[in-house]
Amino acid sequence: MVNRDQLIDFCNETLNVSQFDDYCPNGLQVEGRQQVKKIISGVSANQDLIDTAIEKEADAIFAHHGIFWKNESMAITGYQTQRVKKILEAGMNLFAYHLPLDDHKELGNNSQLASILGISNPEPVQNSLIWTGEIYDTSLGEFALLVEKKLCRSPQVFGNLKSSIKKVAWCTGGAQKYFQDAINLDVDLFITGEISEQIPAMAKESGVSFMSAGHHATERYGVQALCQFLAEKFNLEHEYVEIPNDV
Repeated sequence: MVNRDQLIDFCNETLNVSQFDDYCPNGLQVEGRQQVKKIISGVSANQDLIDTAIEKEADAIFAHHGIFWKNESMAITGYQTQRVKKILEAGMNLFAYHLPLDDHKELGNNSQLASILGISNPEPVQNSLIWTGEIYDTSLGEFALLVEKKLCRSPQVFGNLKSSIKKVAWCTGGAQKYFQDAINLDVDLFITGEISEQIPAMAKESGVSFMSAGHHATERYGVQALCQFLAEKFNLEHEYVEIPNDV
């Protein structure tokens, strides 16, 4: 068991929260009971995750995508009312860590995805959320099959499936806007979670392959790594809950 305020301070320091100008508040988003013993982790704090956490009598939810975003209305109405109401009624805490959890060198989504996909020598690009690494002795088509097996989702792939893939760049989630940055890094393949209309032409004309492997699918692993780390550090119960999402 751990005091909630101690947990907040530890997470914020571990993930270097103060270093990020993010689209959302990182850290505690909804305050609940003071003592935390059981934590539930999930990718997004939607109603299904909240209801499951309540059923499992959790003291806190940890999510990558919380319920408050700077580009959305600050009014708590509609479905947001039900989310907040249920969390408060249950006395649960809601923690959310977005960019700090993408970026962390050990616990982050980018680091964890490299491990899941067997990417060698993973390194963050300086002053960027993009990472680079290497894949040995495989083609784009073979690697796409590996990604489908590991992430349980068939990726969208743009490029020559028979081409050799060696140097790769990636950024989990909705990071298709970084494709030009990846092209500038002279990689063979850029992996992210989503795709925009202009991407197929960019891939064809640049000669750099593009893989959309799923926003949700590429961001399952950071929050699990963080919560497993917290469970071991503070002797907490932890369970990851997978809420299916096709995006």
